[in-house]
Amino acid sequence: MALHPVIADVTARIVARSQPRRAAYLQHLDAAAKRGRVERSQLSCTNLAHAFAAMPDTVKIHLKEASRPNLAIVSAYNDMLSAHQPLEAFPAWIKDEALKAGATAQFAGGVPAMCDGVTQGQAGMELSLFSRDVIAMSTAVALSHQMFDAALYLGVCDKIVPGLLIGALTFGHLPAVFVPAGPMTSGMSNDEKAHIRQLYAEGKVGRDVLLESEAQSYHGPGTCTFYGTANSNQMLMEIMGLHLPGTAFVTPGTPLREALTRAAARRAVAISAEGERYTPVGRIIDEKAIVNGIIGLLATGGSTNHTLHLVAIARAAGIDINWDDFDELSAVIPLLARVYPNGKADVNHFHAAGGMGFLIRELLDAGLLHEDVTTIMGQGLRAYTQEPWLDDGELKWRDAPAASHDGGVLRPAAEPFSADGGLRVLKGNIGRSVIKVSAVKPEHRVVEAPAVIFHDQDELLAAFKRGELERDFVAVIRFQGPRANGMPELHKLTPTLAVLQERGFKVALVTDGRMSGASGKVPAAIHVSPEAVSGGPIAKLRDGDLVRVDANSGELAALVPEAEWAEREAVSANLEANDFGVGRELFAGMRSLADIAEHGAMTFRHPLWRD
Repeated sequence: MALHPVIADVTARIVARSQPRRAAYLQHLDAAAKRGRVERSQLSCTNLAHAFAAMPDTVKIHLKEASRPNLAIVSAYNDMLSAHQPLEAFPAWIKDEALKAGATAQFAGGVPAMCDGVTQGQAGMELSLFSRDVIAMSTAVALSHQMFDAALYLGVCDKIVPGLLIGALTFGHLPAVFVPAGPMTSGMSNDEKAHIRQLYAEGKVGRDVLLESEAQSYHGPGTCTFYGTANSNQMLMEIMGLHLPGTAFVTPGTPLREALTRAAARRAVAISAEGERYTPVGRIIDEKAIVNGIIGLLATGGSTNHTLHLVAIARAAGIDINWDDFDELSAVIPLLARVYPNGKADVNHFHAAGGMGFLIRELLDAGLLHEDVTTIMGQGLRAYTQEPWLDDGELKWRDAPAASHDGGVLRPAAEPFSADGGLRVLKGNIGRSVIKVSAVKPEHRVVEAPAVIFHDQDELLAAFKRGELERDFVAVIRFQGPRANGMPELHKLTPTLAVLQERGFKVALVTDGRMSGASGKVPAAIHVSPEAVSGGPIAKLRDGDLVRVDANSGELAALVPEAEWAEREAVSANLEANDFGVGRELFAGMRSLADIAEHGAMTFRHPLWRD
């Protein structure tokens, strides 16, 4: 099937737009690759002795040689977070397989891993987005010892995988294999969990009932099973060719998960400079791979957080994408999956229905993906239409199911849930924003109502409890952008706004902050740029202004006479409370450096990454 013309056109524009930056990036990559086939050959004897002093003799023998590859393990392991707890066992498996393959592996460094589920609605959430850039820098510190010829990146959740990939692309001459941990087994249904949250928001059940519900939902090792940012990460790593095929949603603690982790180590050896096919990560992540990532996000109804993270990842590889690219692709990419919050199923149901192999094959066969890409498996994306299995203990791959096992969860391209990807760009006199409509019912996609202004999500919750929001309104929550307070997710609002919507009121949210990847029922114009603290037009809004949020036409506007709007002053806010507590003191510099949301909200000043 020929590639869809819109995909071809968008890709061509990205290539042209990115040419100067991408050329400079590849020049740096090639220069680094030419320094030496084995990285540690550049080190002095003193340097090298320090680097293997603690290694067992079996490893030292190999590290003294200048011809055997040495793998870096960069991990987000900690045992507080369910998604990352399974990673504890992975380094030992990787080291064992590396030795069997004639190579070595060392634990190069750990990166922080914070959980938005733990910090949601708390002050610590103001560190969350910036943790991505801290993770990228931590990855660079781990790899800066120049001991490594390929790297395995162990991470799962929201900012962690994007941070690892940004760090990996900074060392773009090194091959990279991303190794997931997999989702926890299914617990309480997502619908039931959401229902209890709404009952709690209305004061109809107590904290004990809510806590028991949450404990039944998040009950064991592995990623949360809804399709938020964490599982969107895993989809992206697979569709962009950085995973082994079919590995994203295999549950932890199983023989297949261990077999895949061991196979990842062997693959890293194979694609190192001393292996059978040298494949640097900076060559894998090119314009076509980035477009494939956007398409995967749209076809699955993935997290809006990736309208930030994919932009930042692309820029780290010298590639310039923007929200118009997302919007234009969304118009032609069908929605093939319904996973909570866009449906009732969780990612385990998606995987069982046919998973990534089925999805990728459907998109390829419909001309909706670039097939001619480089992956860790070699040339072409067809390898990712397979799924792994154990045949008497031996890891093998077979074709993904020919038909979906559950048409309510996963569908072929010829019979999509909707003809578009459900992600839109809204623009108007308030600024530019994104809205995810794949979970928003058609009757809720246009809201025209008076603005009610808040500068904190707790202010809205307090107004709800006082009974002041029993009406049609557009909630405007501003001073929530990257420079104001780190752009926290405002997911705590979801149950309350959903309650009001279900009571028959027309409700929408407009904010320069973020919403969780698990949000979706209420129309939300998010990531409004420029943000209020920078004098963006959102700071001109006043209580009572008629605001139109139109996901159908792409309009985000204050229906205020043009002359009056032009004369209005942008309000300011006292943000001193954002400066202290829960470590926020240490992030003042990052807040001051943060770029606008559409540029990825990056805090780096590298000339290849900033406009």
